[in-house]
Parts: sequence; C-alpha cells; structure tokens
Amino acid sequence: MAIIDKQTRILNDLILINNDRVTNYRKAEEELKKEDADLIQLFQEKVEQSNNFIDELTQKVTEAGHKVESGTTNAGKIYHVWMDVKAFFGGFNRKIILDNCVVGEDAALSAYNDALSSEGLSPEIRSLLTQHHADLIVSYNKVKALKEG
Repeated sequence: MAIIDKQTRILNDLILINNDRVTNYRKAEEELKKEDADLIQLFQEKVEQSNNFIDELTQKVTEAGHKVESGTTNAGKIYHVWMDVKAFFGGFNRKIILDNCVVGEDAALSAYNDALSSEGLSPEIRSLLTQHHADLIVSYNKVKALKEG
C-alpha cells in the first residue's frame, strides 16, 4: 500500500504542476496582442496538452481509489505573483511572455524529472510519465526557440 500511496502522491503533484501550466498559459494568452496570433495558438495547444495530461493522471489516481488533488502548487502561486510584478515594471511584450513560459516549462520538466527518478512507480505509470516528459521536452524546445528567435 505504501508504494501506491507514494505513486498517488507523485501523480497528484504532477496534476498540480499541470494545473499551474494551464493557469500560466491562459494568463500569458490574456496578455498577448492580436498580432501575436501564433503564440495564442501555441498557448492554446499547451493548455490542451496539460488538460490531456491532467485527465490521464486523474484517471490513474481514481483507478487506485485515491482522491485527486485540485488547484495549483504554492510555487505556481509565487510564480504568478512574480510574473505580475515583472509585467508591472517591464510591461508585457512577446519576449517577457516567452521568458515566463520558458520558466514554467522548465518547472514542469523538473517536476517530471523528479517523478521519473522516484522508486516504486509501476511500469504503466512510468511509461505514461515518460511519454508526458518527452512531450514536455518538445514543448520546452519550441517555446525556447521562439524566445531566442
């Protein structure tokens, strides 16, 4: 039972991280101008991606008979405040928004790296998290390339 509880805790942490990601991309999308249609579309794709991850993780937690966490992480809340302060002093522009998105993607990757380095994950869960991680690497690289381009 201890392994299932640890695995469920890991899955719930990743649900919260993905909730952060949804919140961050929606906030970034609100700050964009109409001429940034390419970023608006990208951010909508990232929200959809995280919502899909959340659905898959939620299913695994539910199947294990445990409660699914909701909300965002404390780090995510701190990040939102930092983003607001940064915008207050620097205004929102494409570069600042992409800088913030890279930070968020890096945090998501870090959370998945930590999860995948954990002992006691079932092969099915490890496979699911490995796929999410691979998708996040693609996402991170795309956002970072836009920031640098």
